[in-house]
Amino acid sequence: MIQDRGRDFLALNDHTGDVLTALIARAGAMAHFWAERGMPACLAGRRIALIVDDGGWRNTTAFDLGIQAMAGCCVHAPITLGGAEAVADLAAYLDNWVDGIVARTPQLAAMRALADAARAPVINARTRANHPCETLGDLSFVHRVRGGIDGLKVVGVAADDNILRSWVEAAHVLPIEVTQVFPARWQVRDPALQTPRFLATAELGAIADADVLITDSWPRDADEAELRPYQVTDGVLDRLRPGALFLPCPPVARGREVSRDAMLHPACRVVEAKAFLLHAQNALLEWAFARR
Repeated sequence: MIQDRGRDFLALNDHTGDVLTALIARAGAMAHFWAERGMPACLAGRRIALIVDDGGWRNTTAFDLGIQAMAGCCVHAPITLGGAEAVADLAAYLDNWVDGIVARTPQLAAMRALADAARAPVINARTRANHPCETLGDLSFVHRVRGGIDGLKVVGVAADDNILRSWVEAAHVLPIEVTQVFPARWQVRDPALQTPRFLATAELGAIADADVLITDSWPRDADEAELRPYQVTDGVLDRLRPGALFLPCPPVARGREVSRDAMLHPACRVVEAKAFLLHAQNALLEWAFARR
């Protein structure tokens, strides 16, 4: 187990590179345990609340499955963080019953308020500002394939949204470089996210330098004609360096950010990568909630 643990897991750059690197390595071990159907019972006797206060299903389903596989008790709490009840009150009631909280909610501020108020550790299963579990899972897969992440060059053909923001968070504390390739009006400009290891450009040529290429859904207010040149096609993938990985973020809209042919390209390893969403989250569950 990782001994130097924090209390909560809300953003990748809340933690040191050493902690994230240890979680990535532990995800590899969790993948082995999962394949052997021999998961550690590290959550035995632990009661975990799972709050799903926003859309999506992959990582919350994986959290539920992981908690049960590691002998914990998972309870679905139909809570809205931002409803009539104060977040501090909700945290106090949950603390009566549970040892940990996993939450998926729209606002990062509400997530942080929950973590501030609760005695139980809180894991961020996603907000609309960031998605640390998704990026941690992809990094764990890349580590498995490449044998490490040092010097990794990640290119995101994506707007300023939660997926890209978590990759930029990672670049603050890990030895990776992240480049955003997208029209200027959707580029990341938040001063809190700026780091020398992050670059935003509209130049499509930056894609060719990627070790990992990611995409996300196009903005809803976008003119498709403006973004069509940024669609990742099989021709784009043919121009990547040998061994590069294409990891489009689900849900993938074929015919928009990604062409149908691109999803069949040998560089597209998204299904395998999303297996590591479970393994990385299991490492997180152990780190945050296991008894010491």
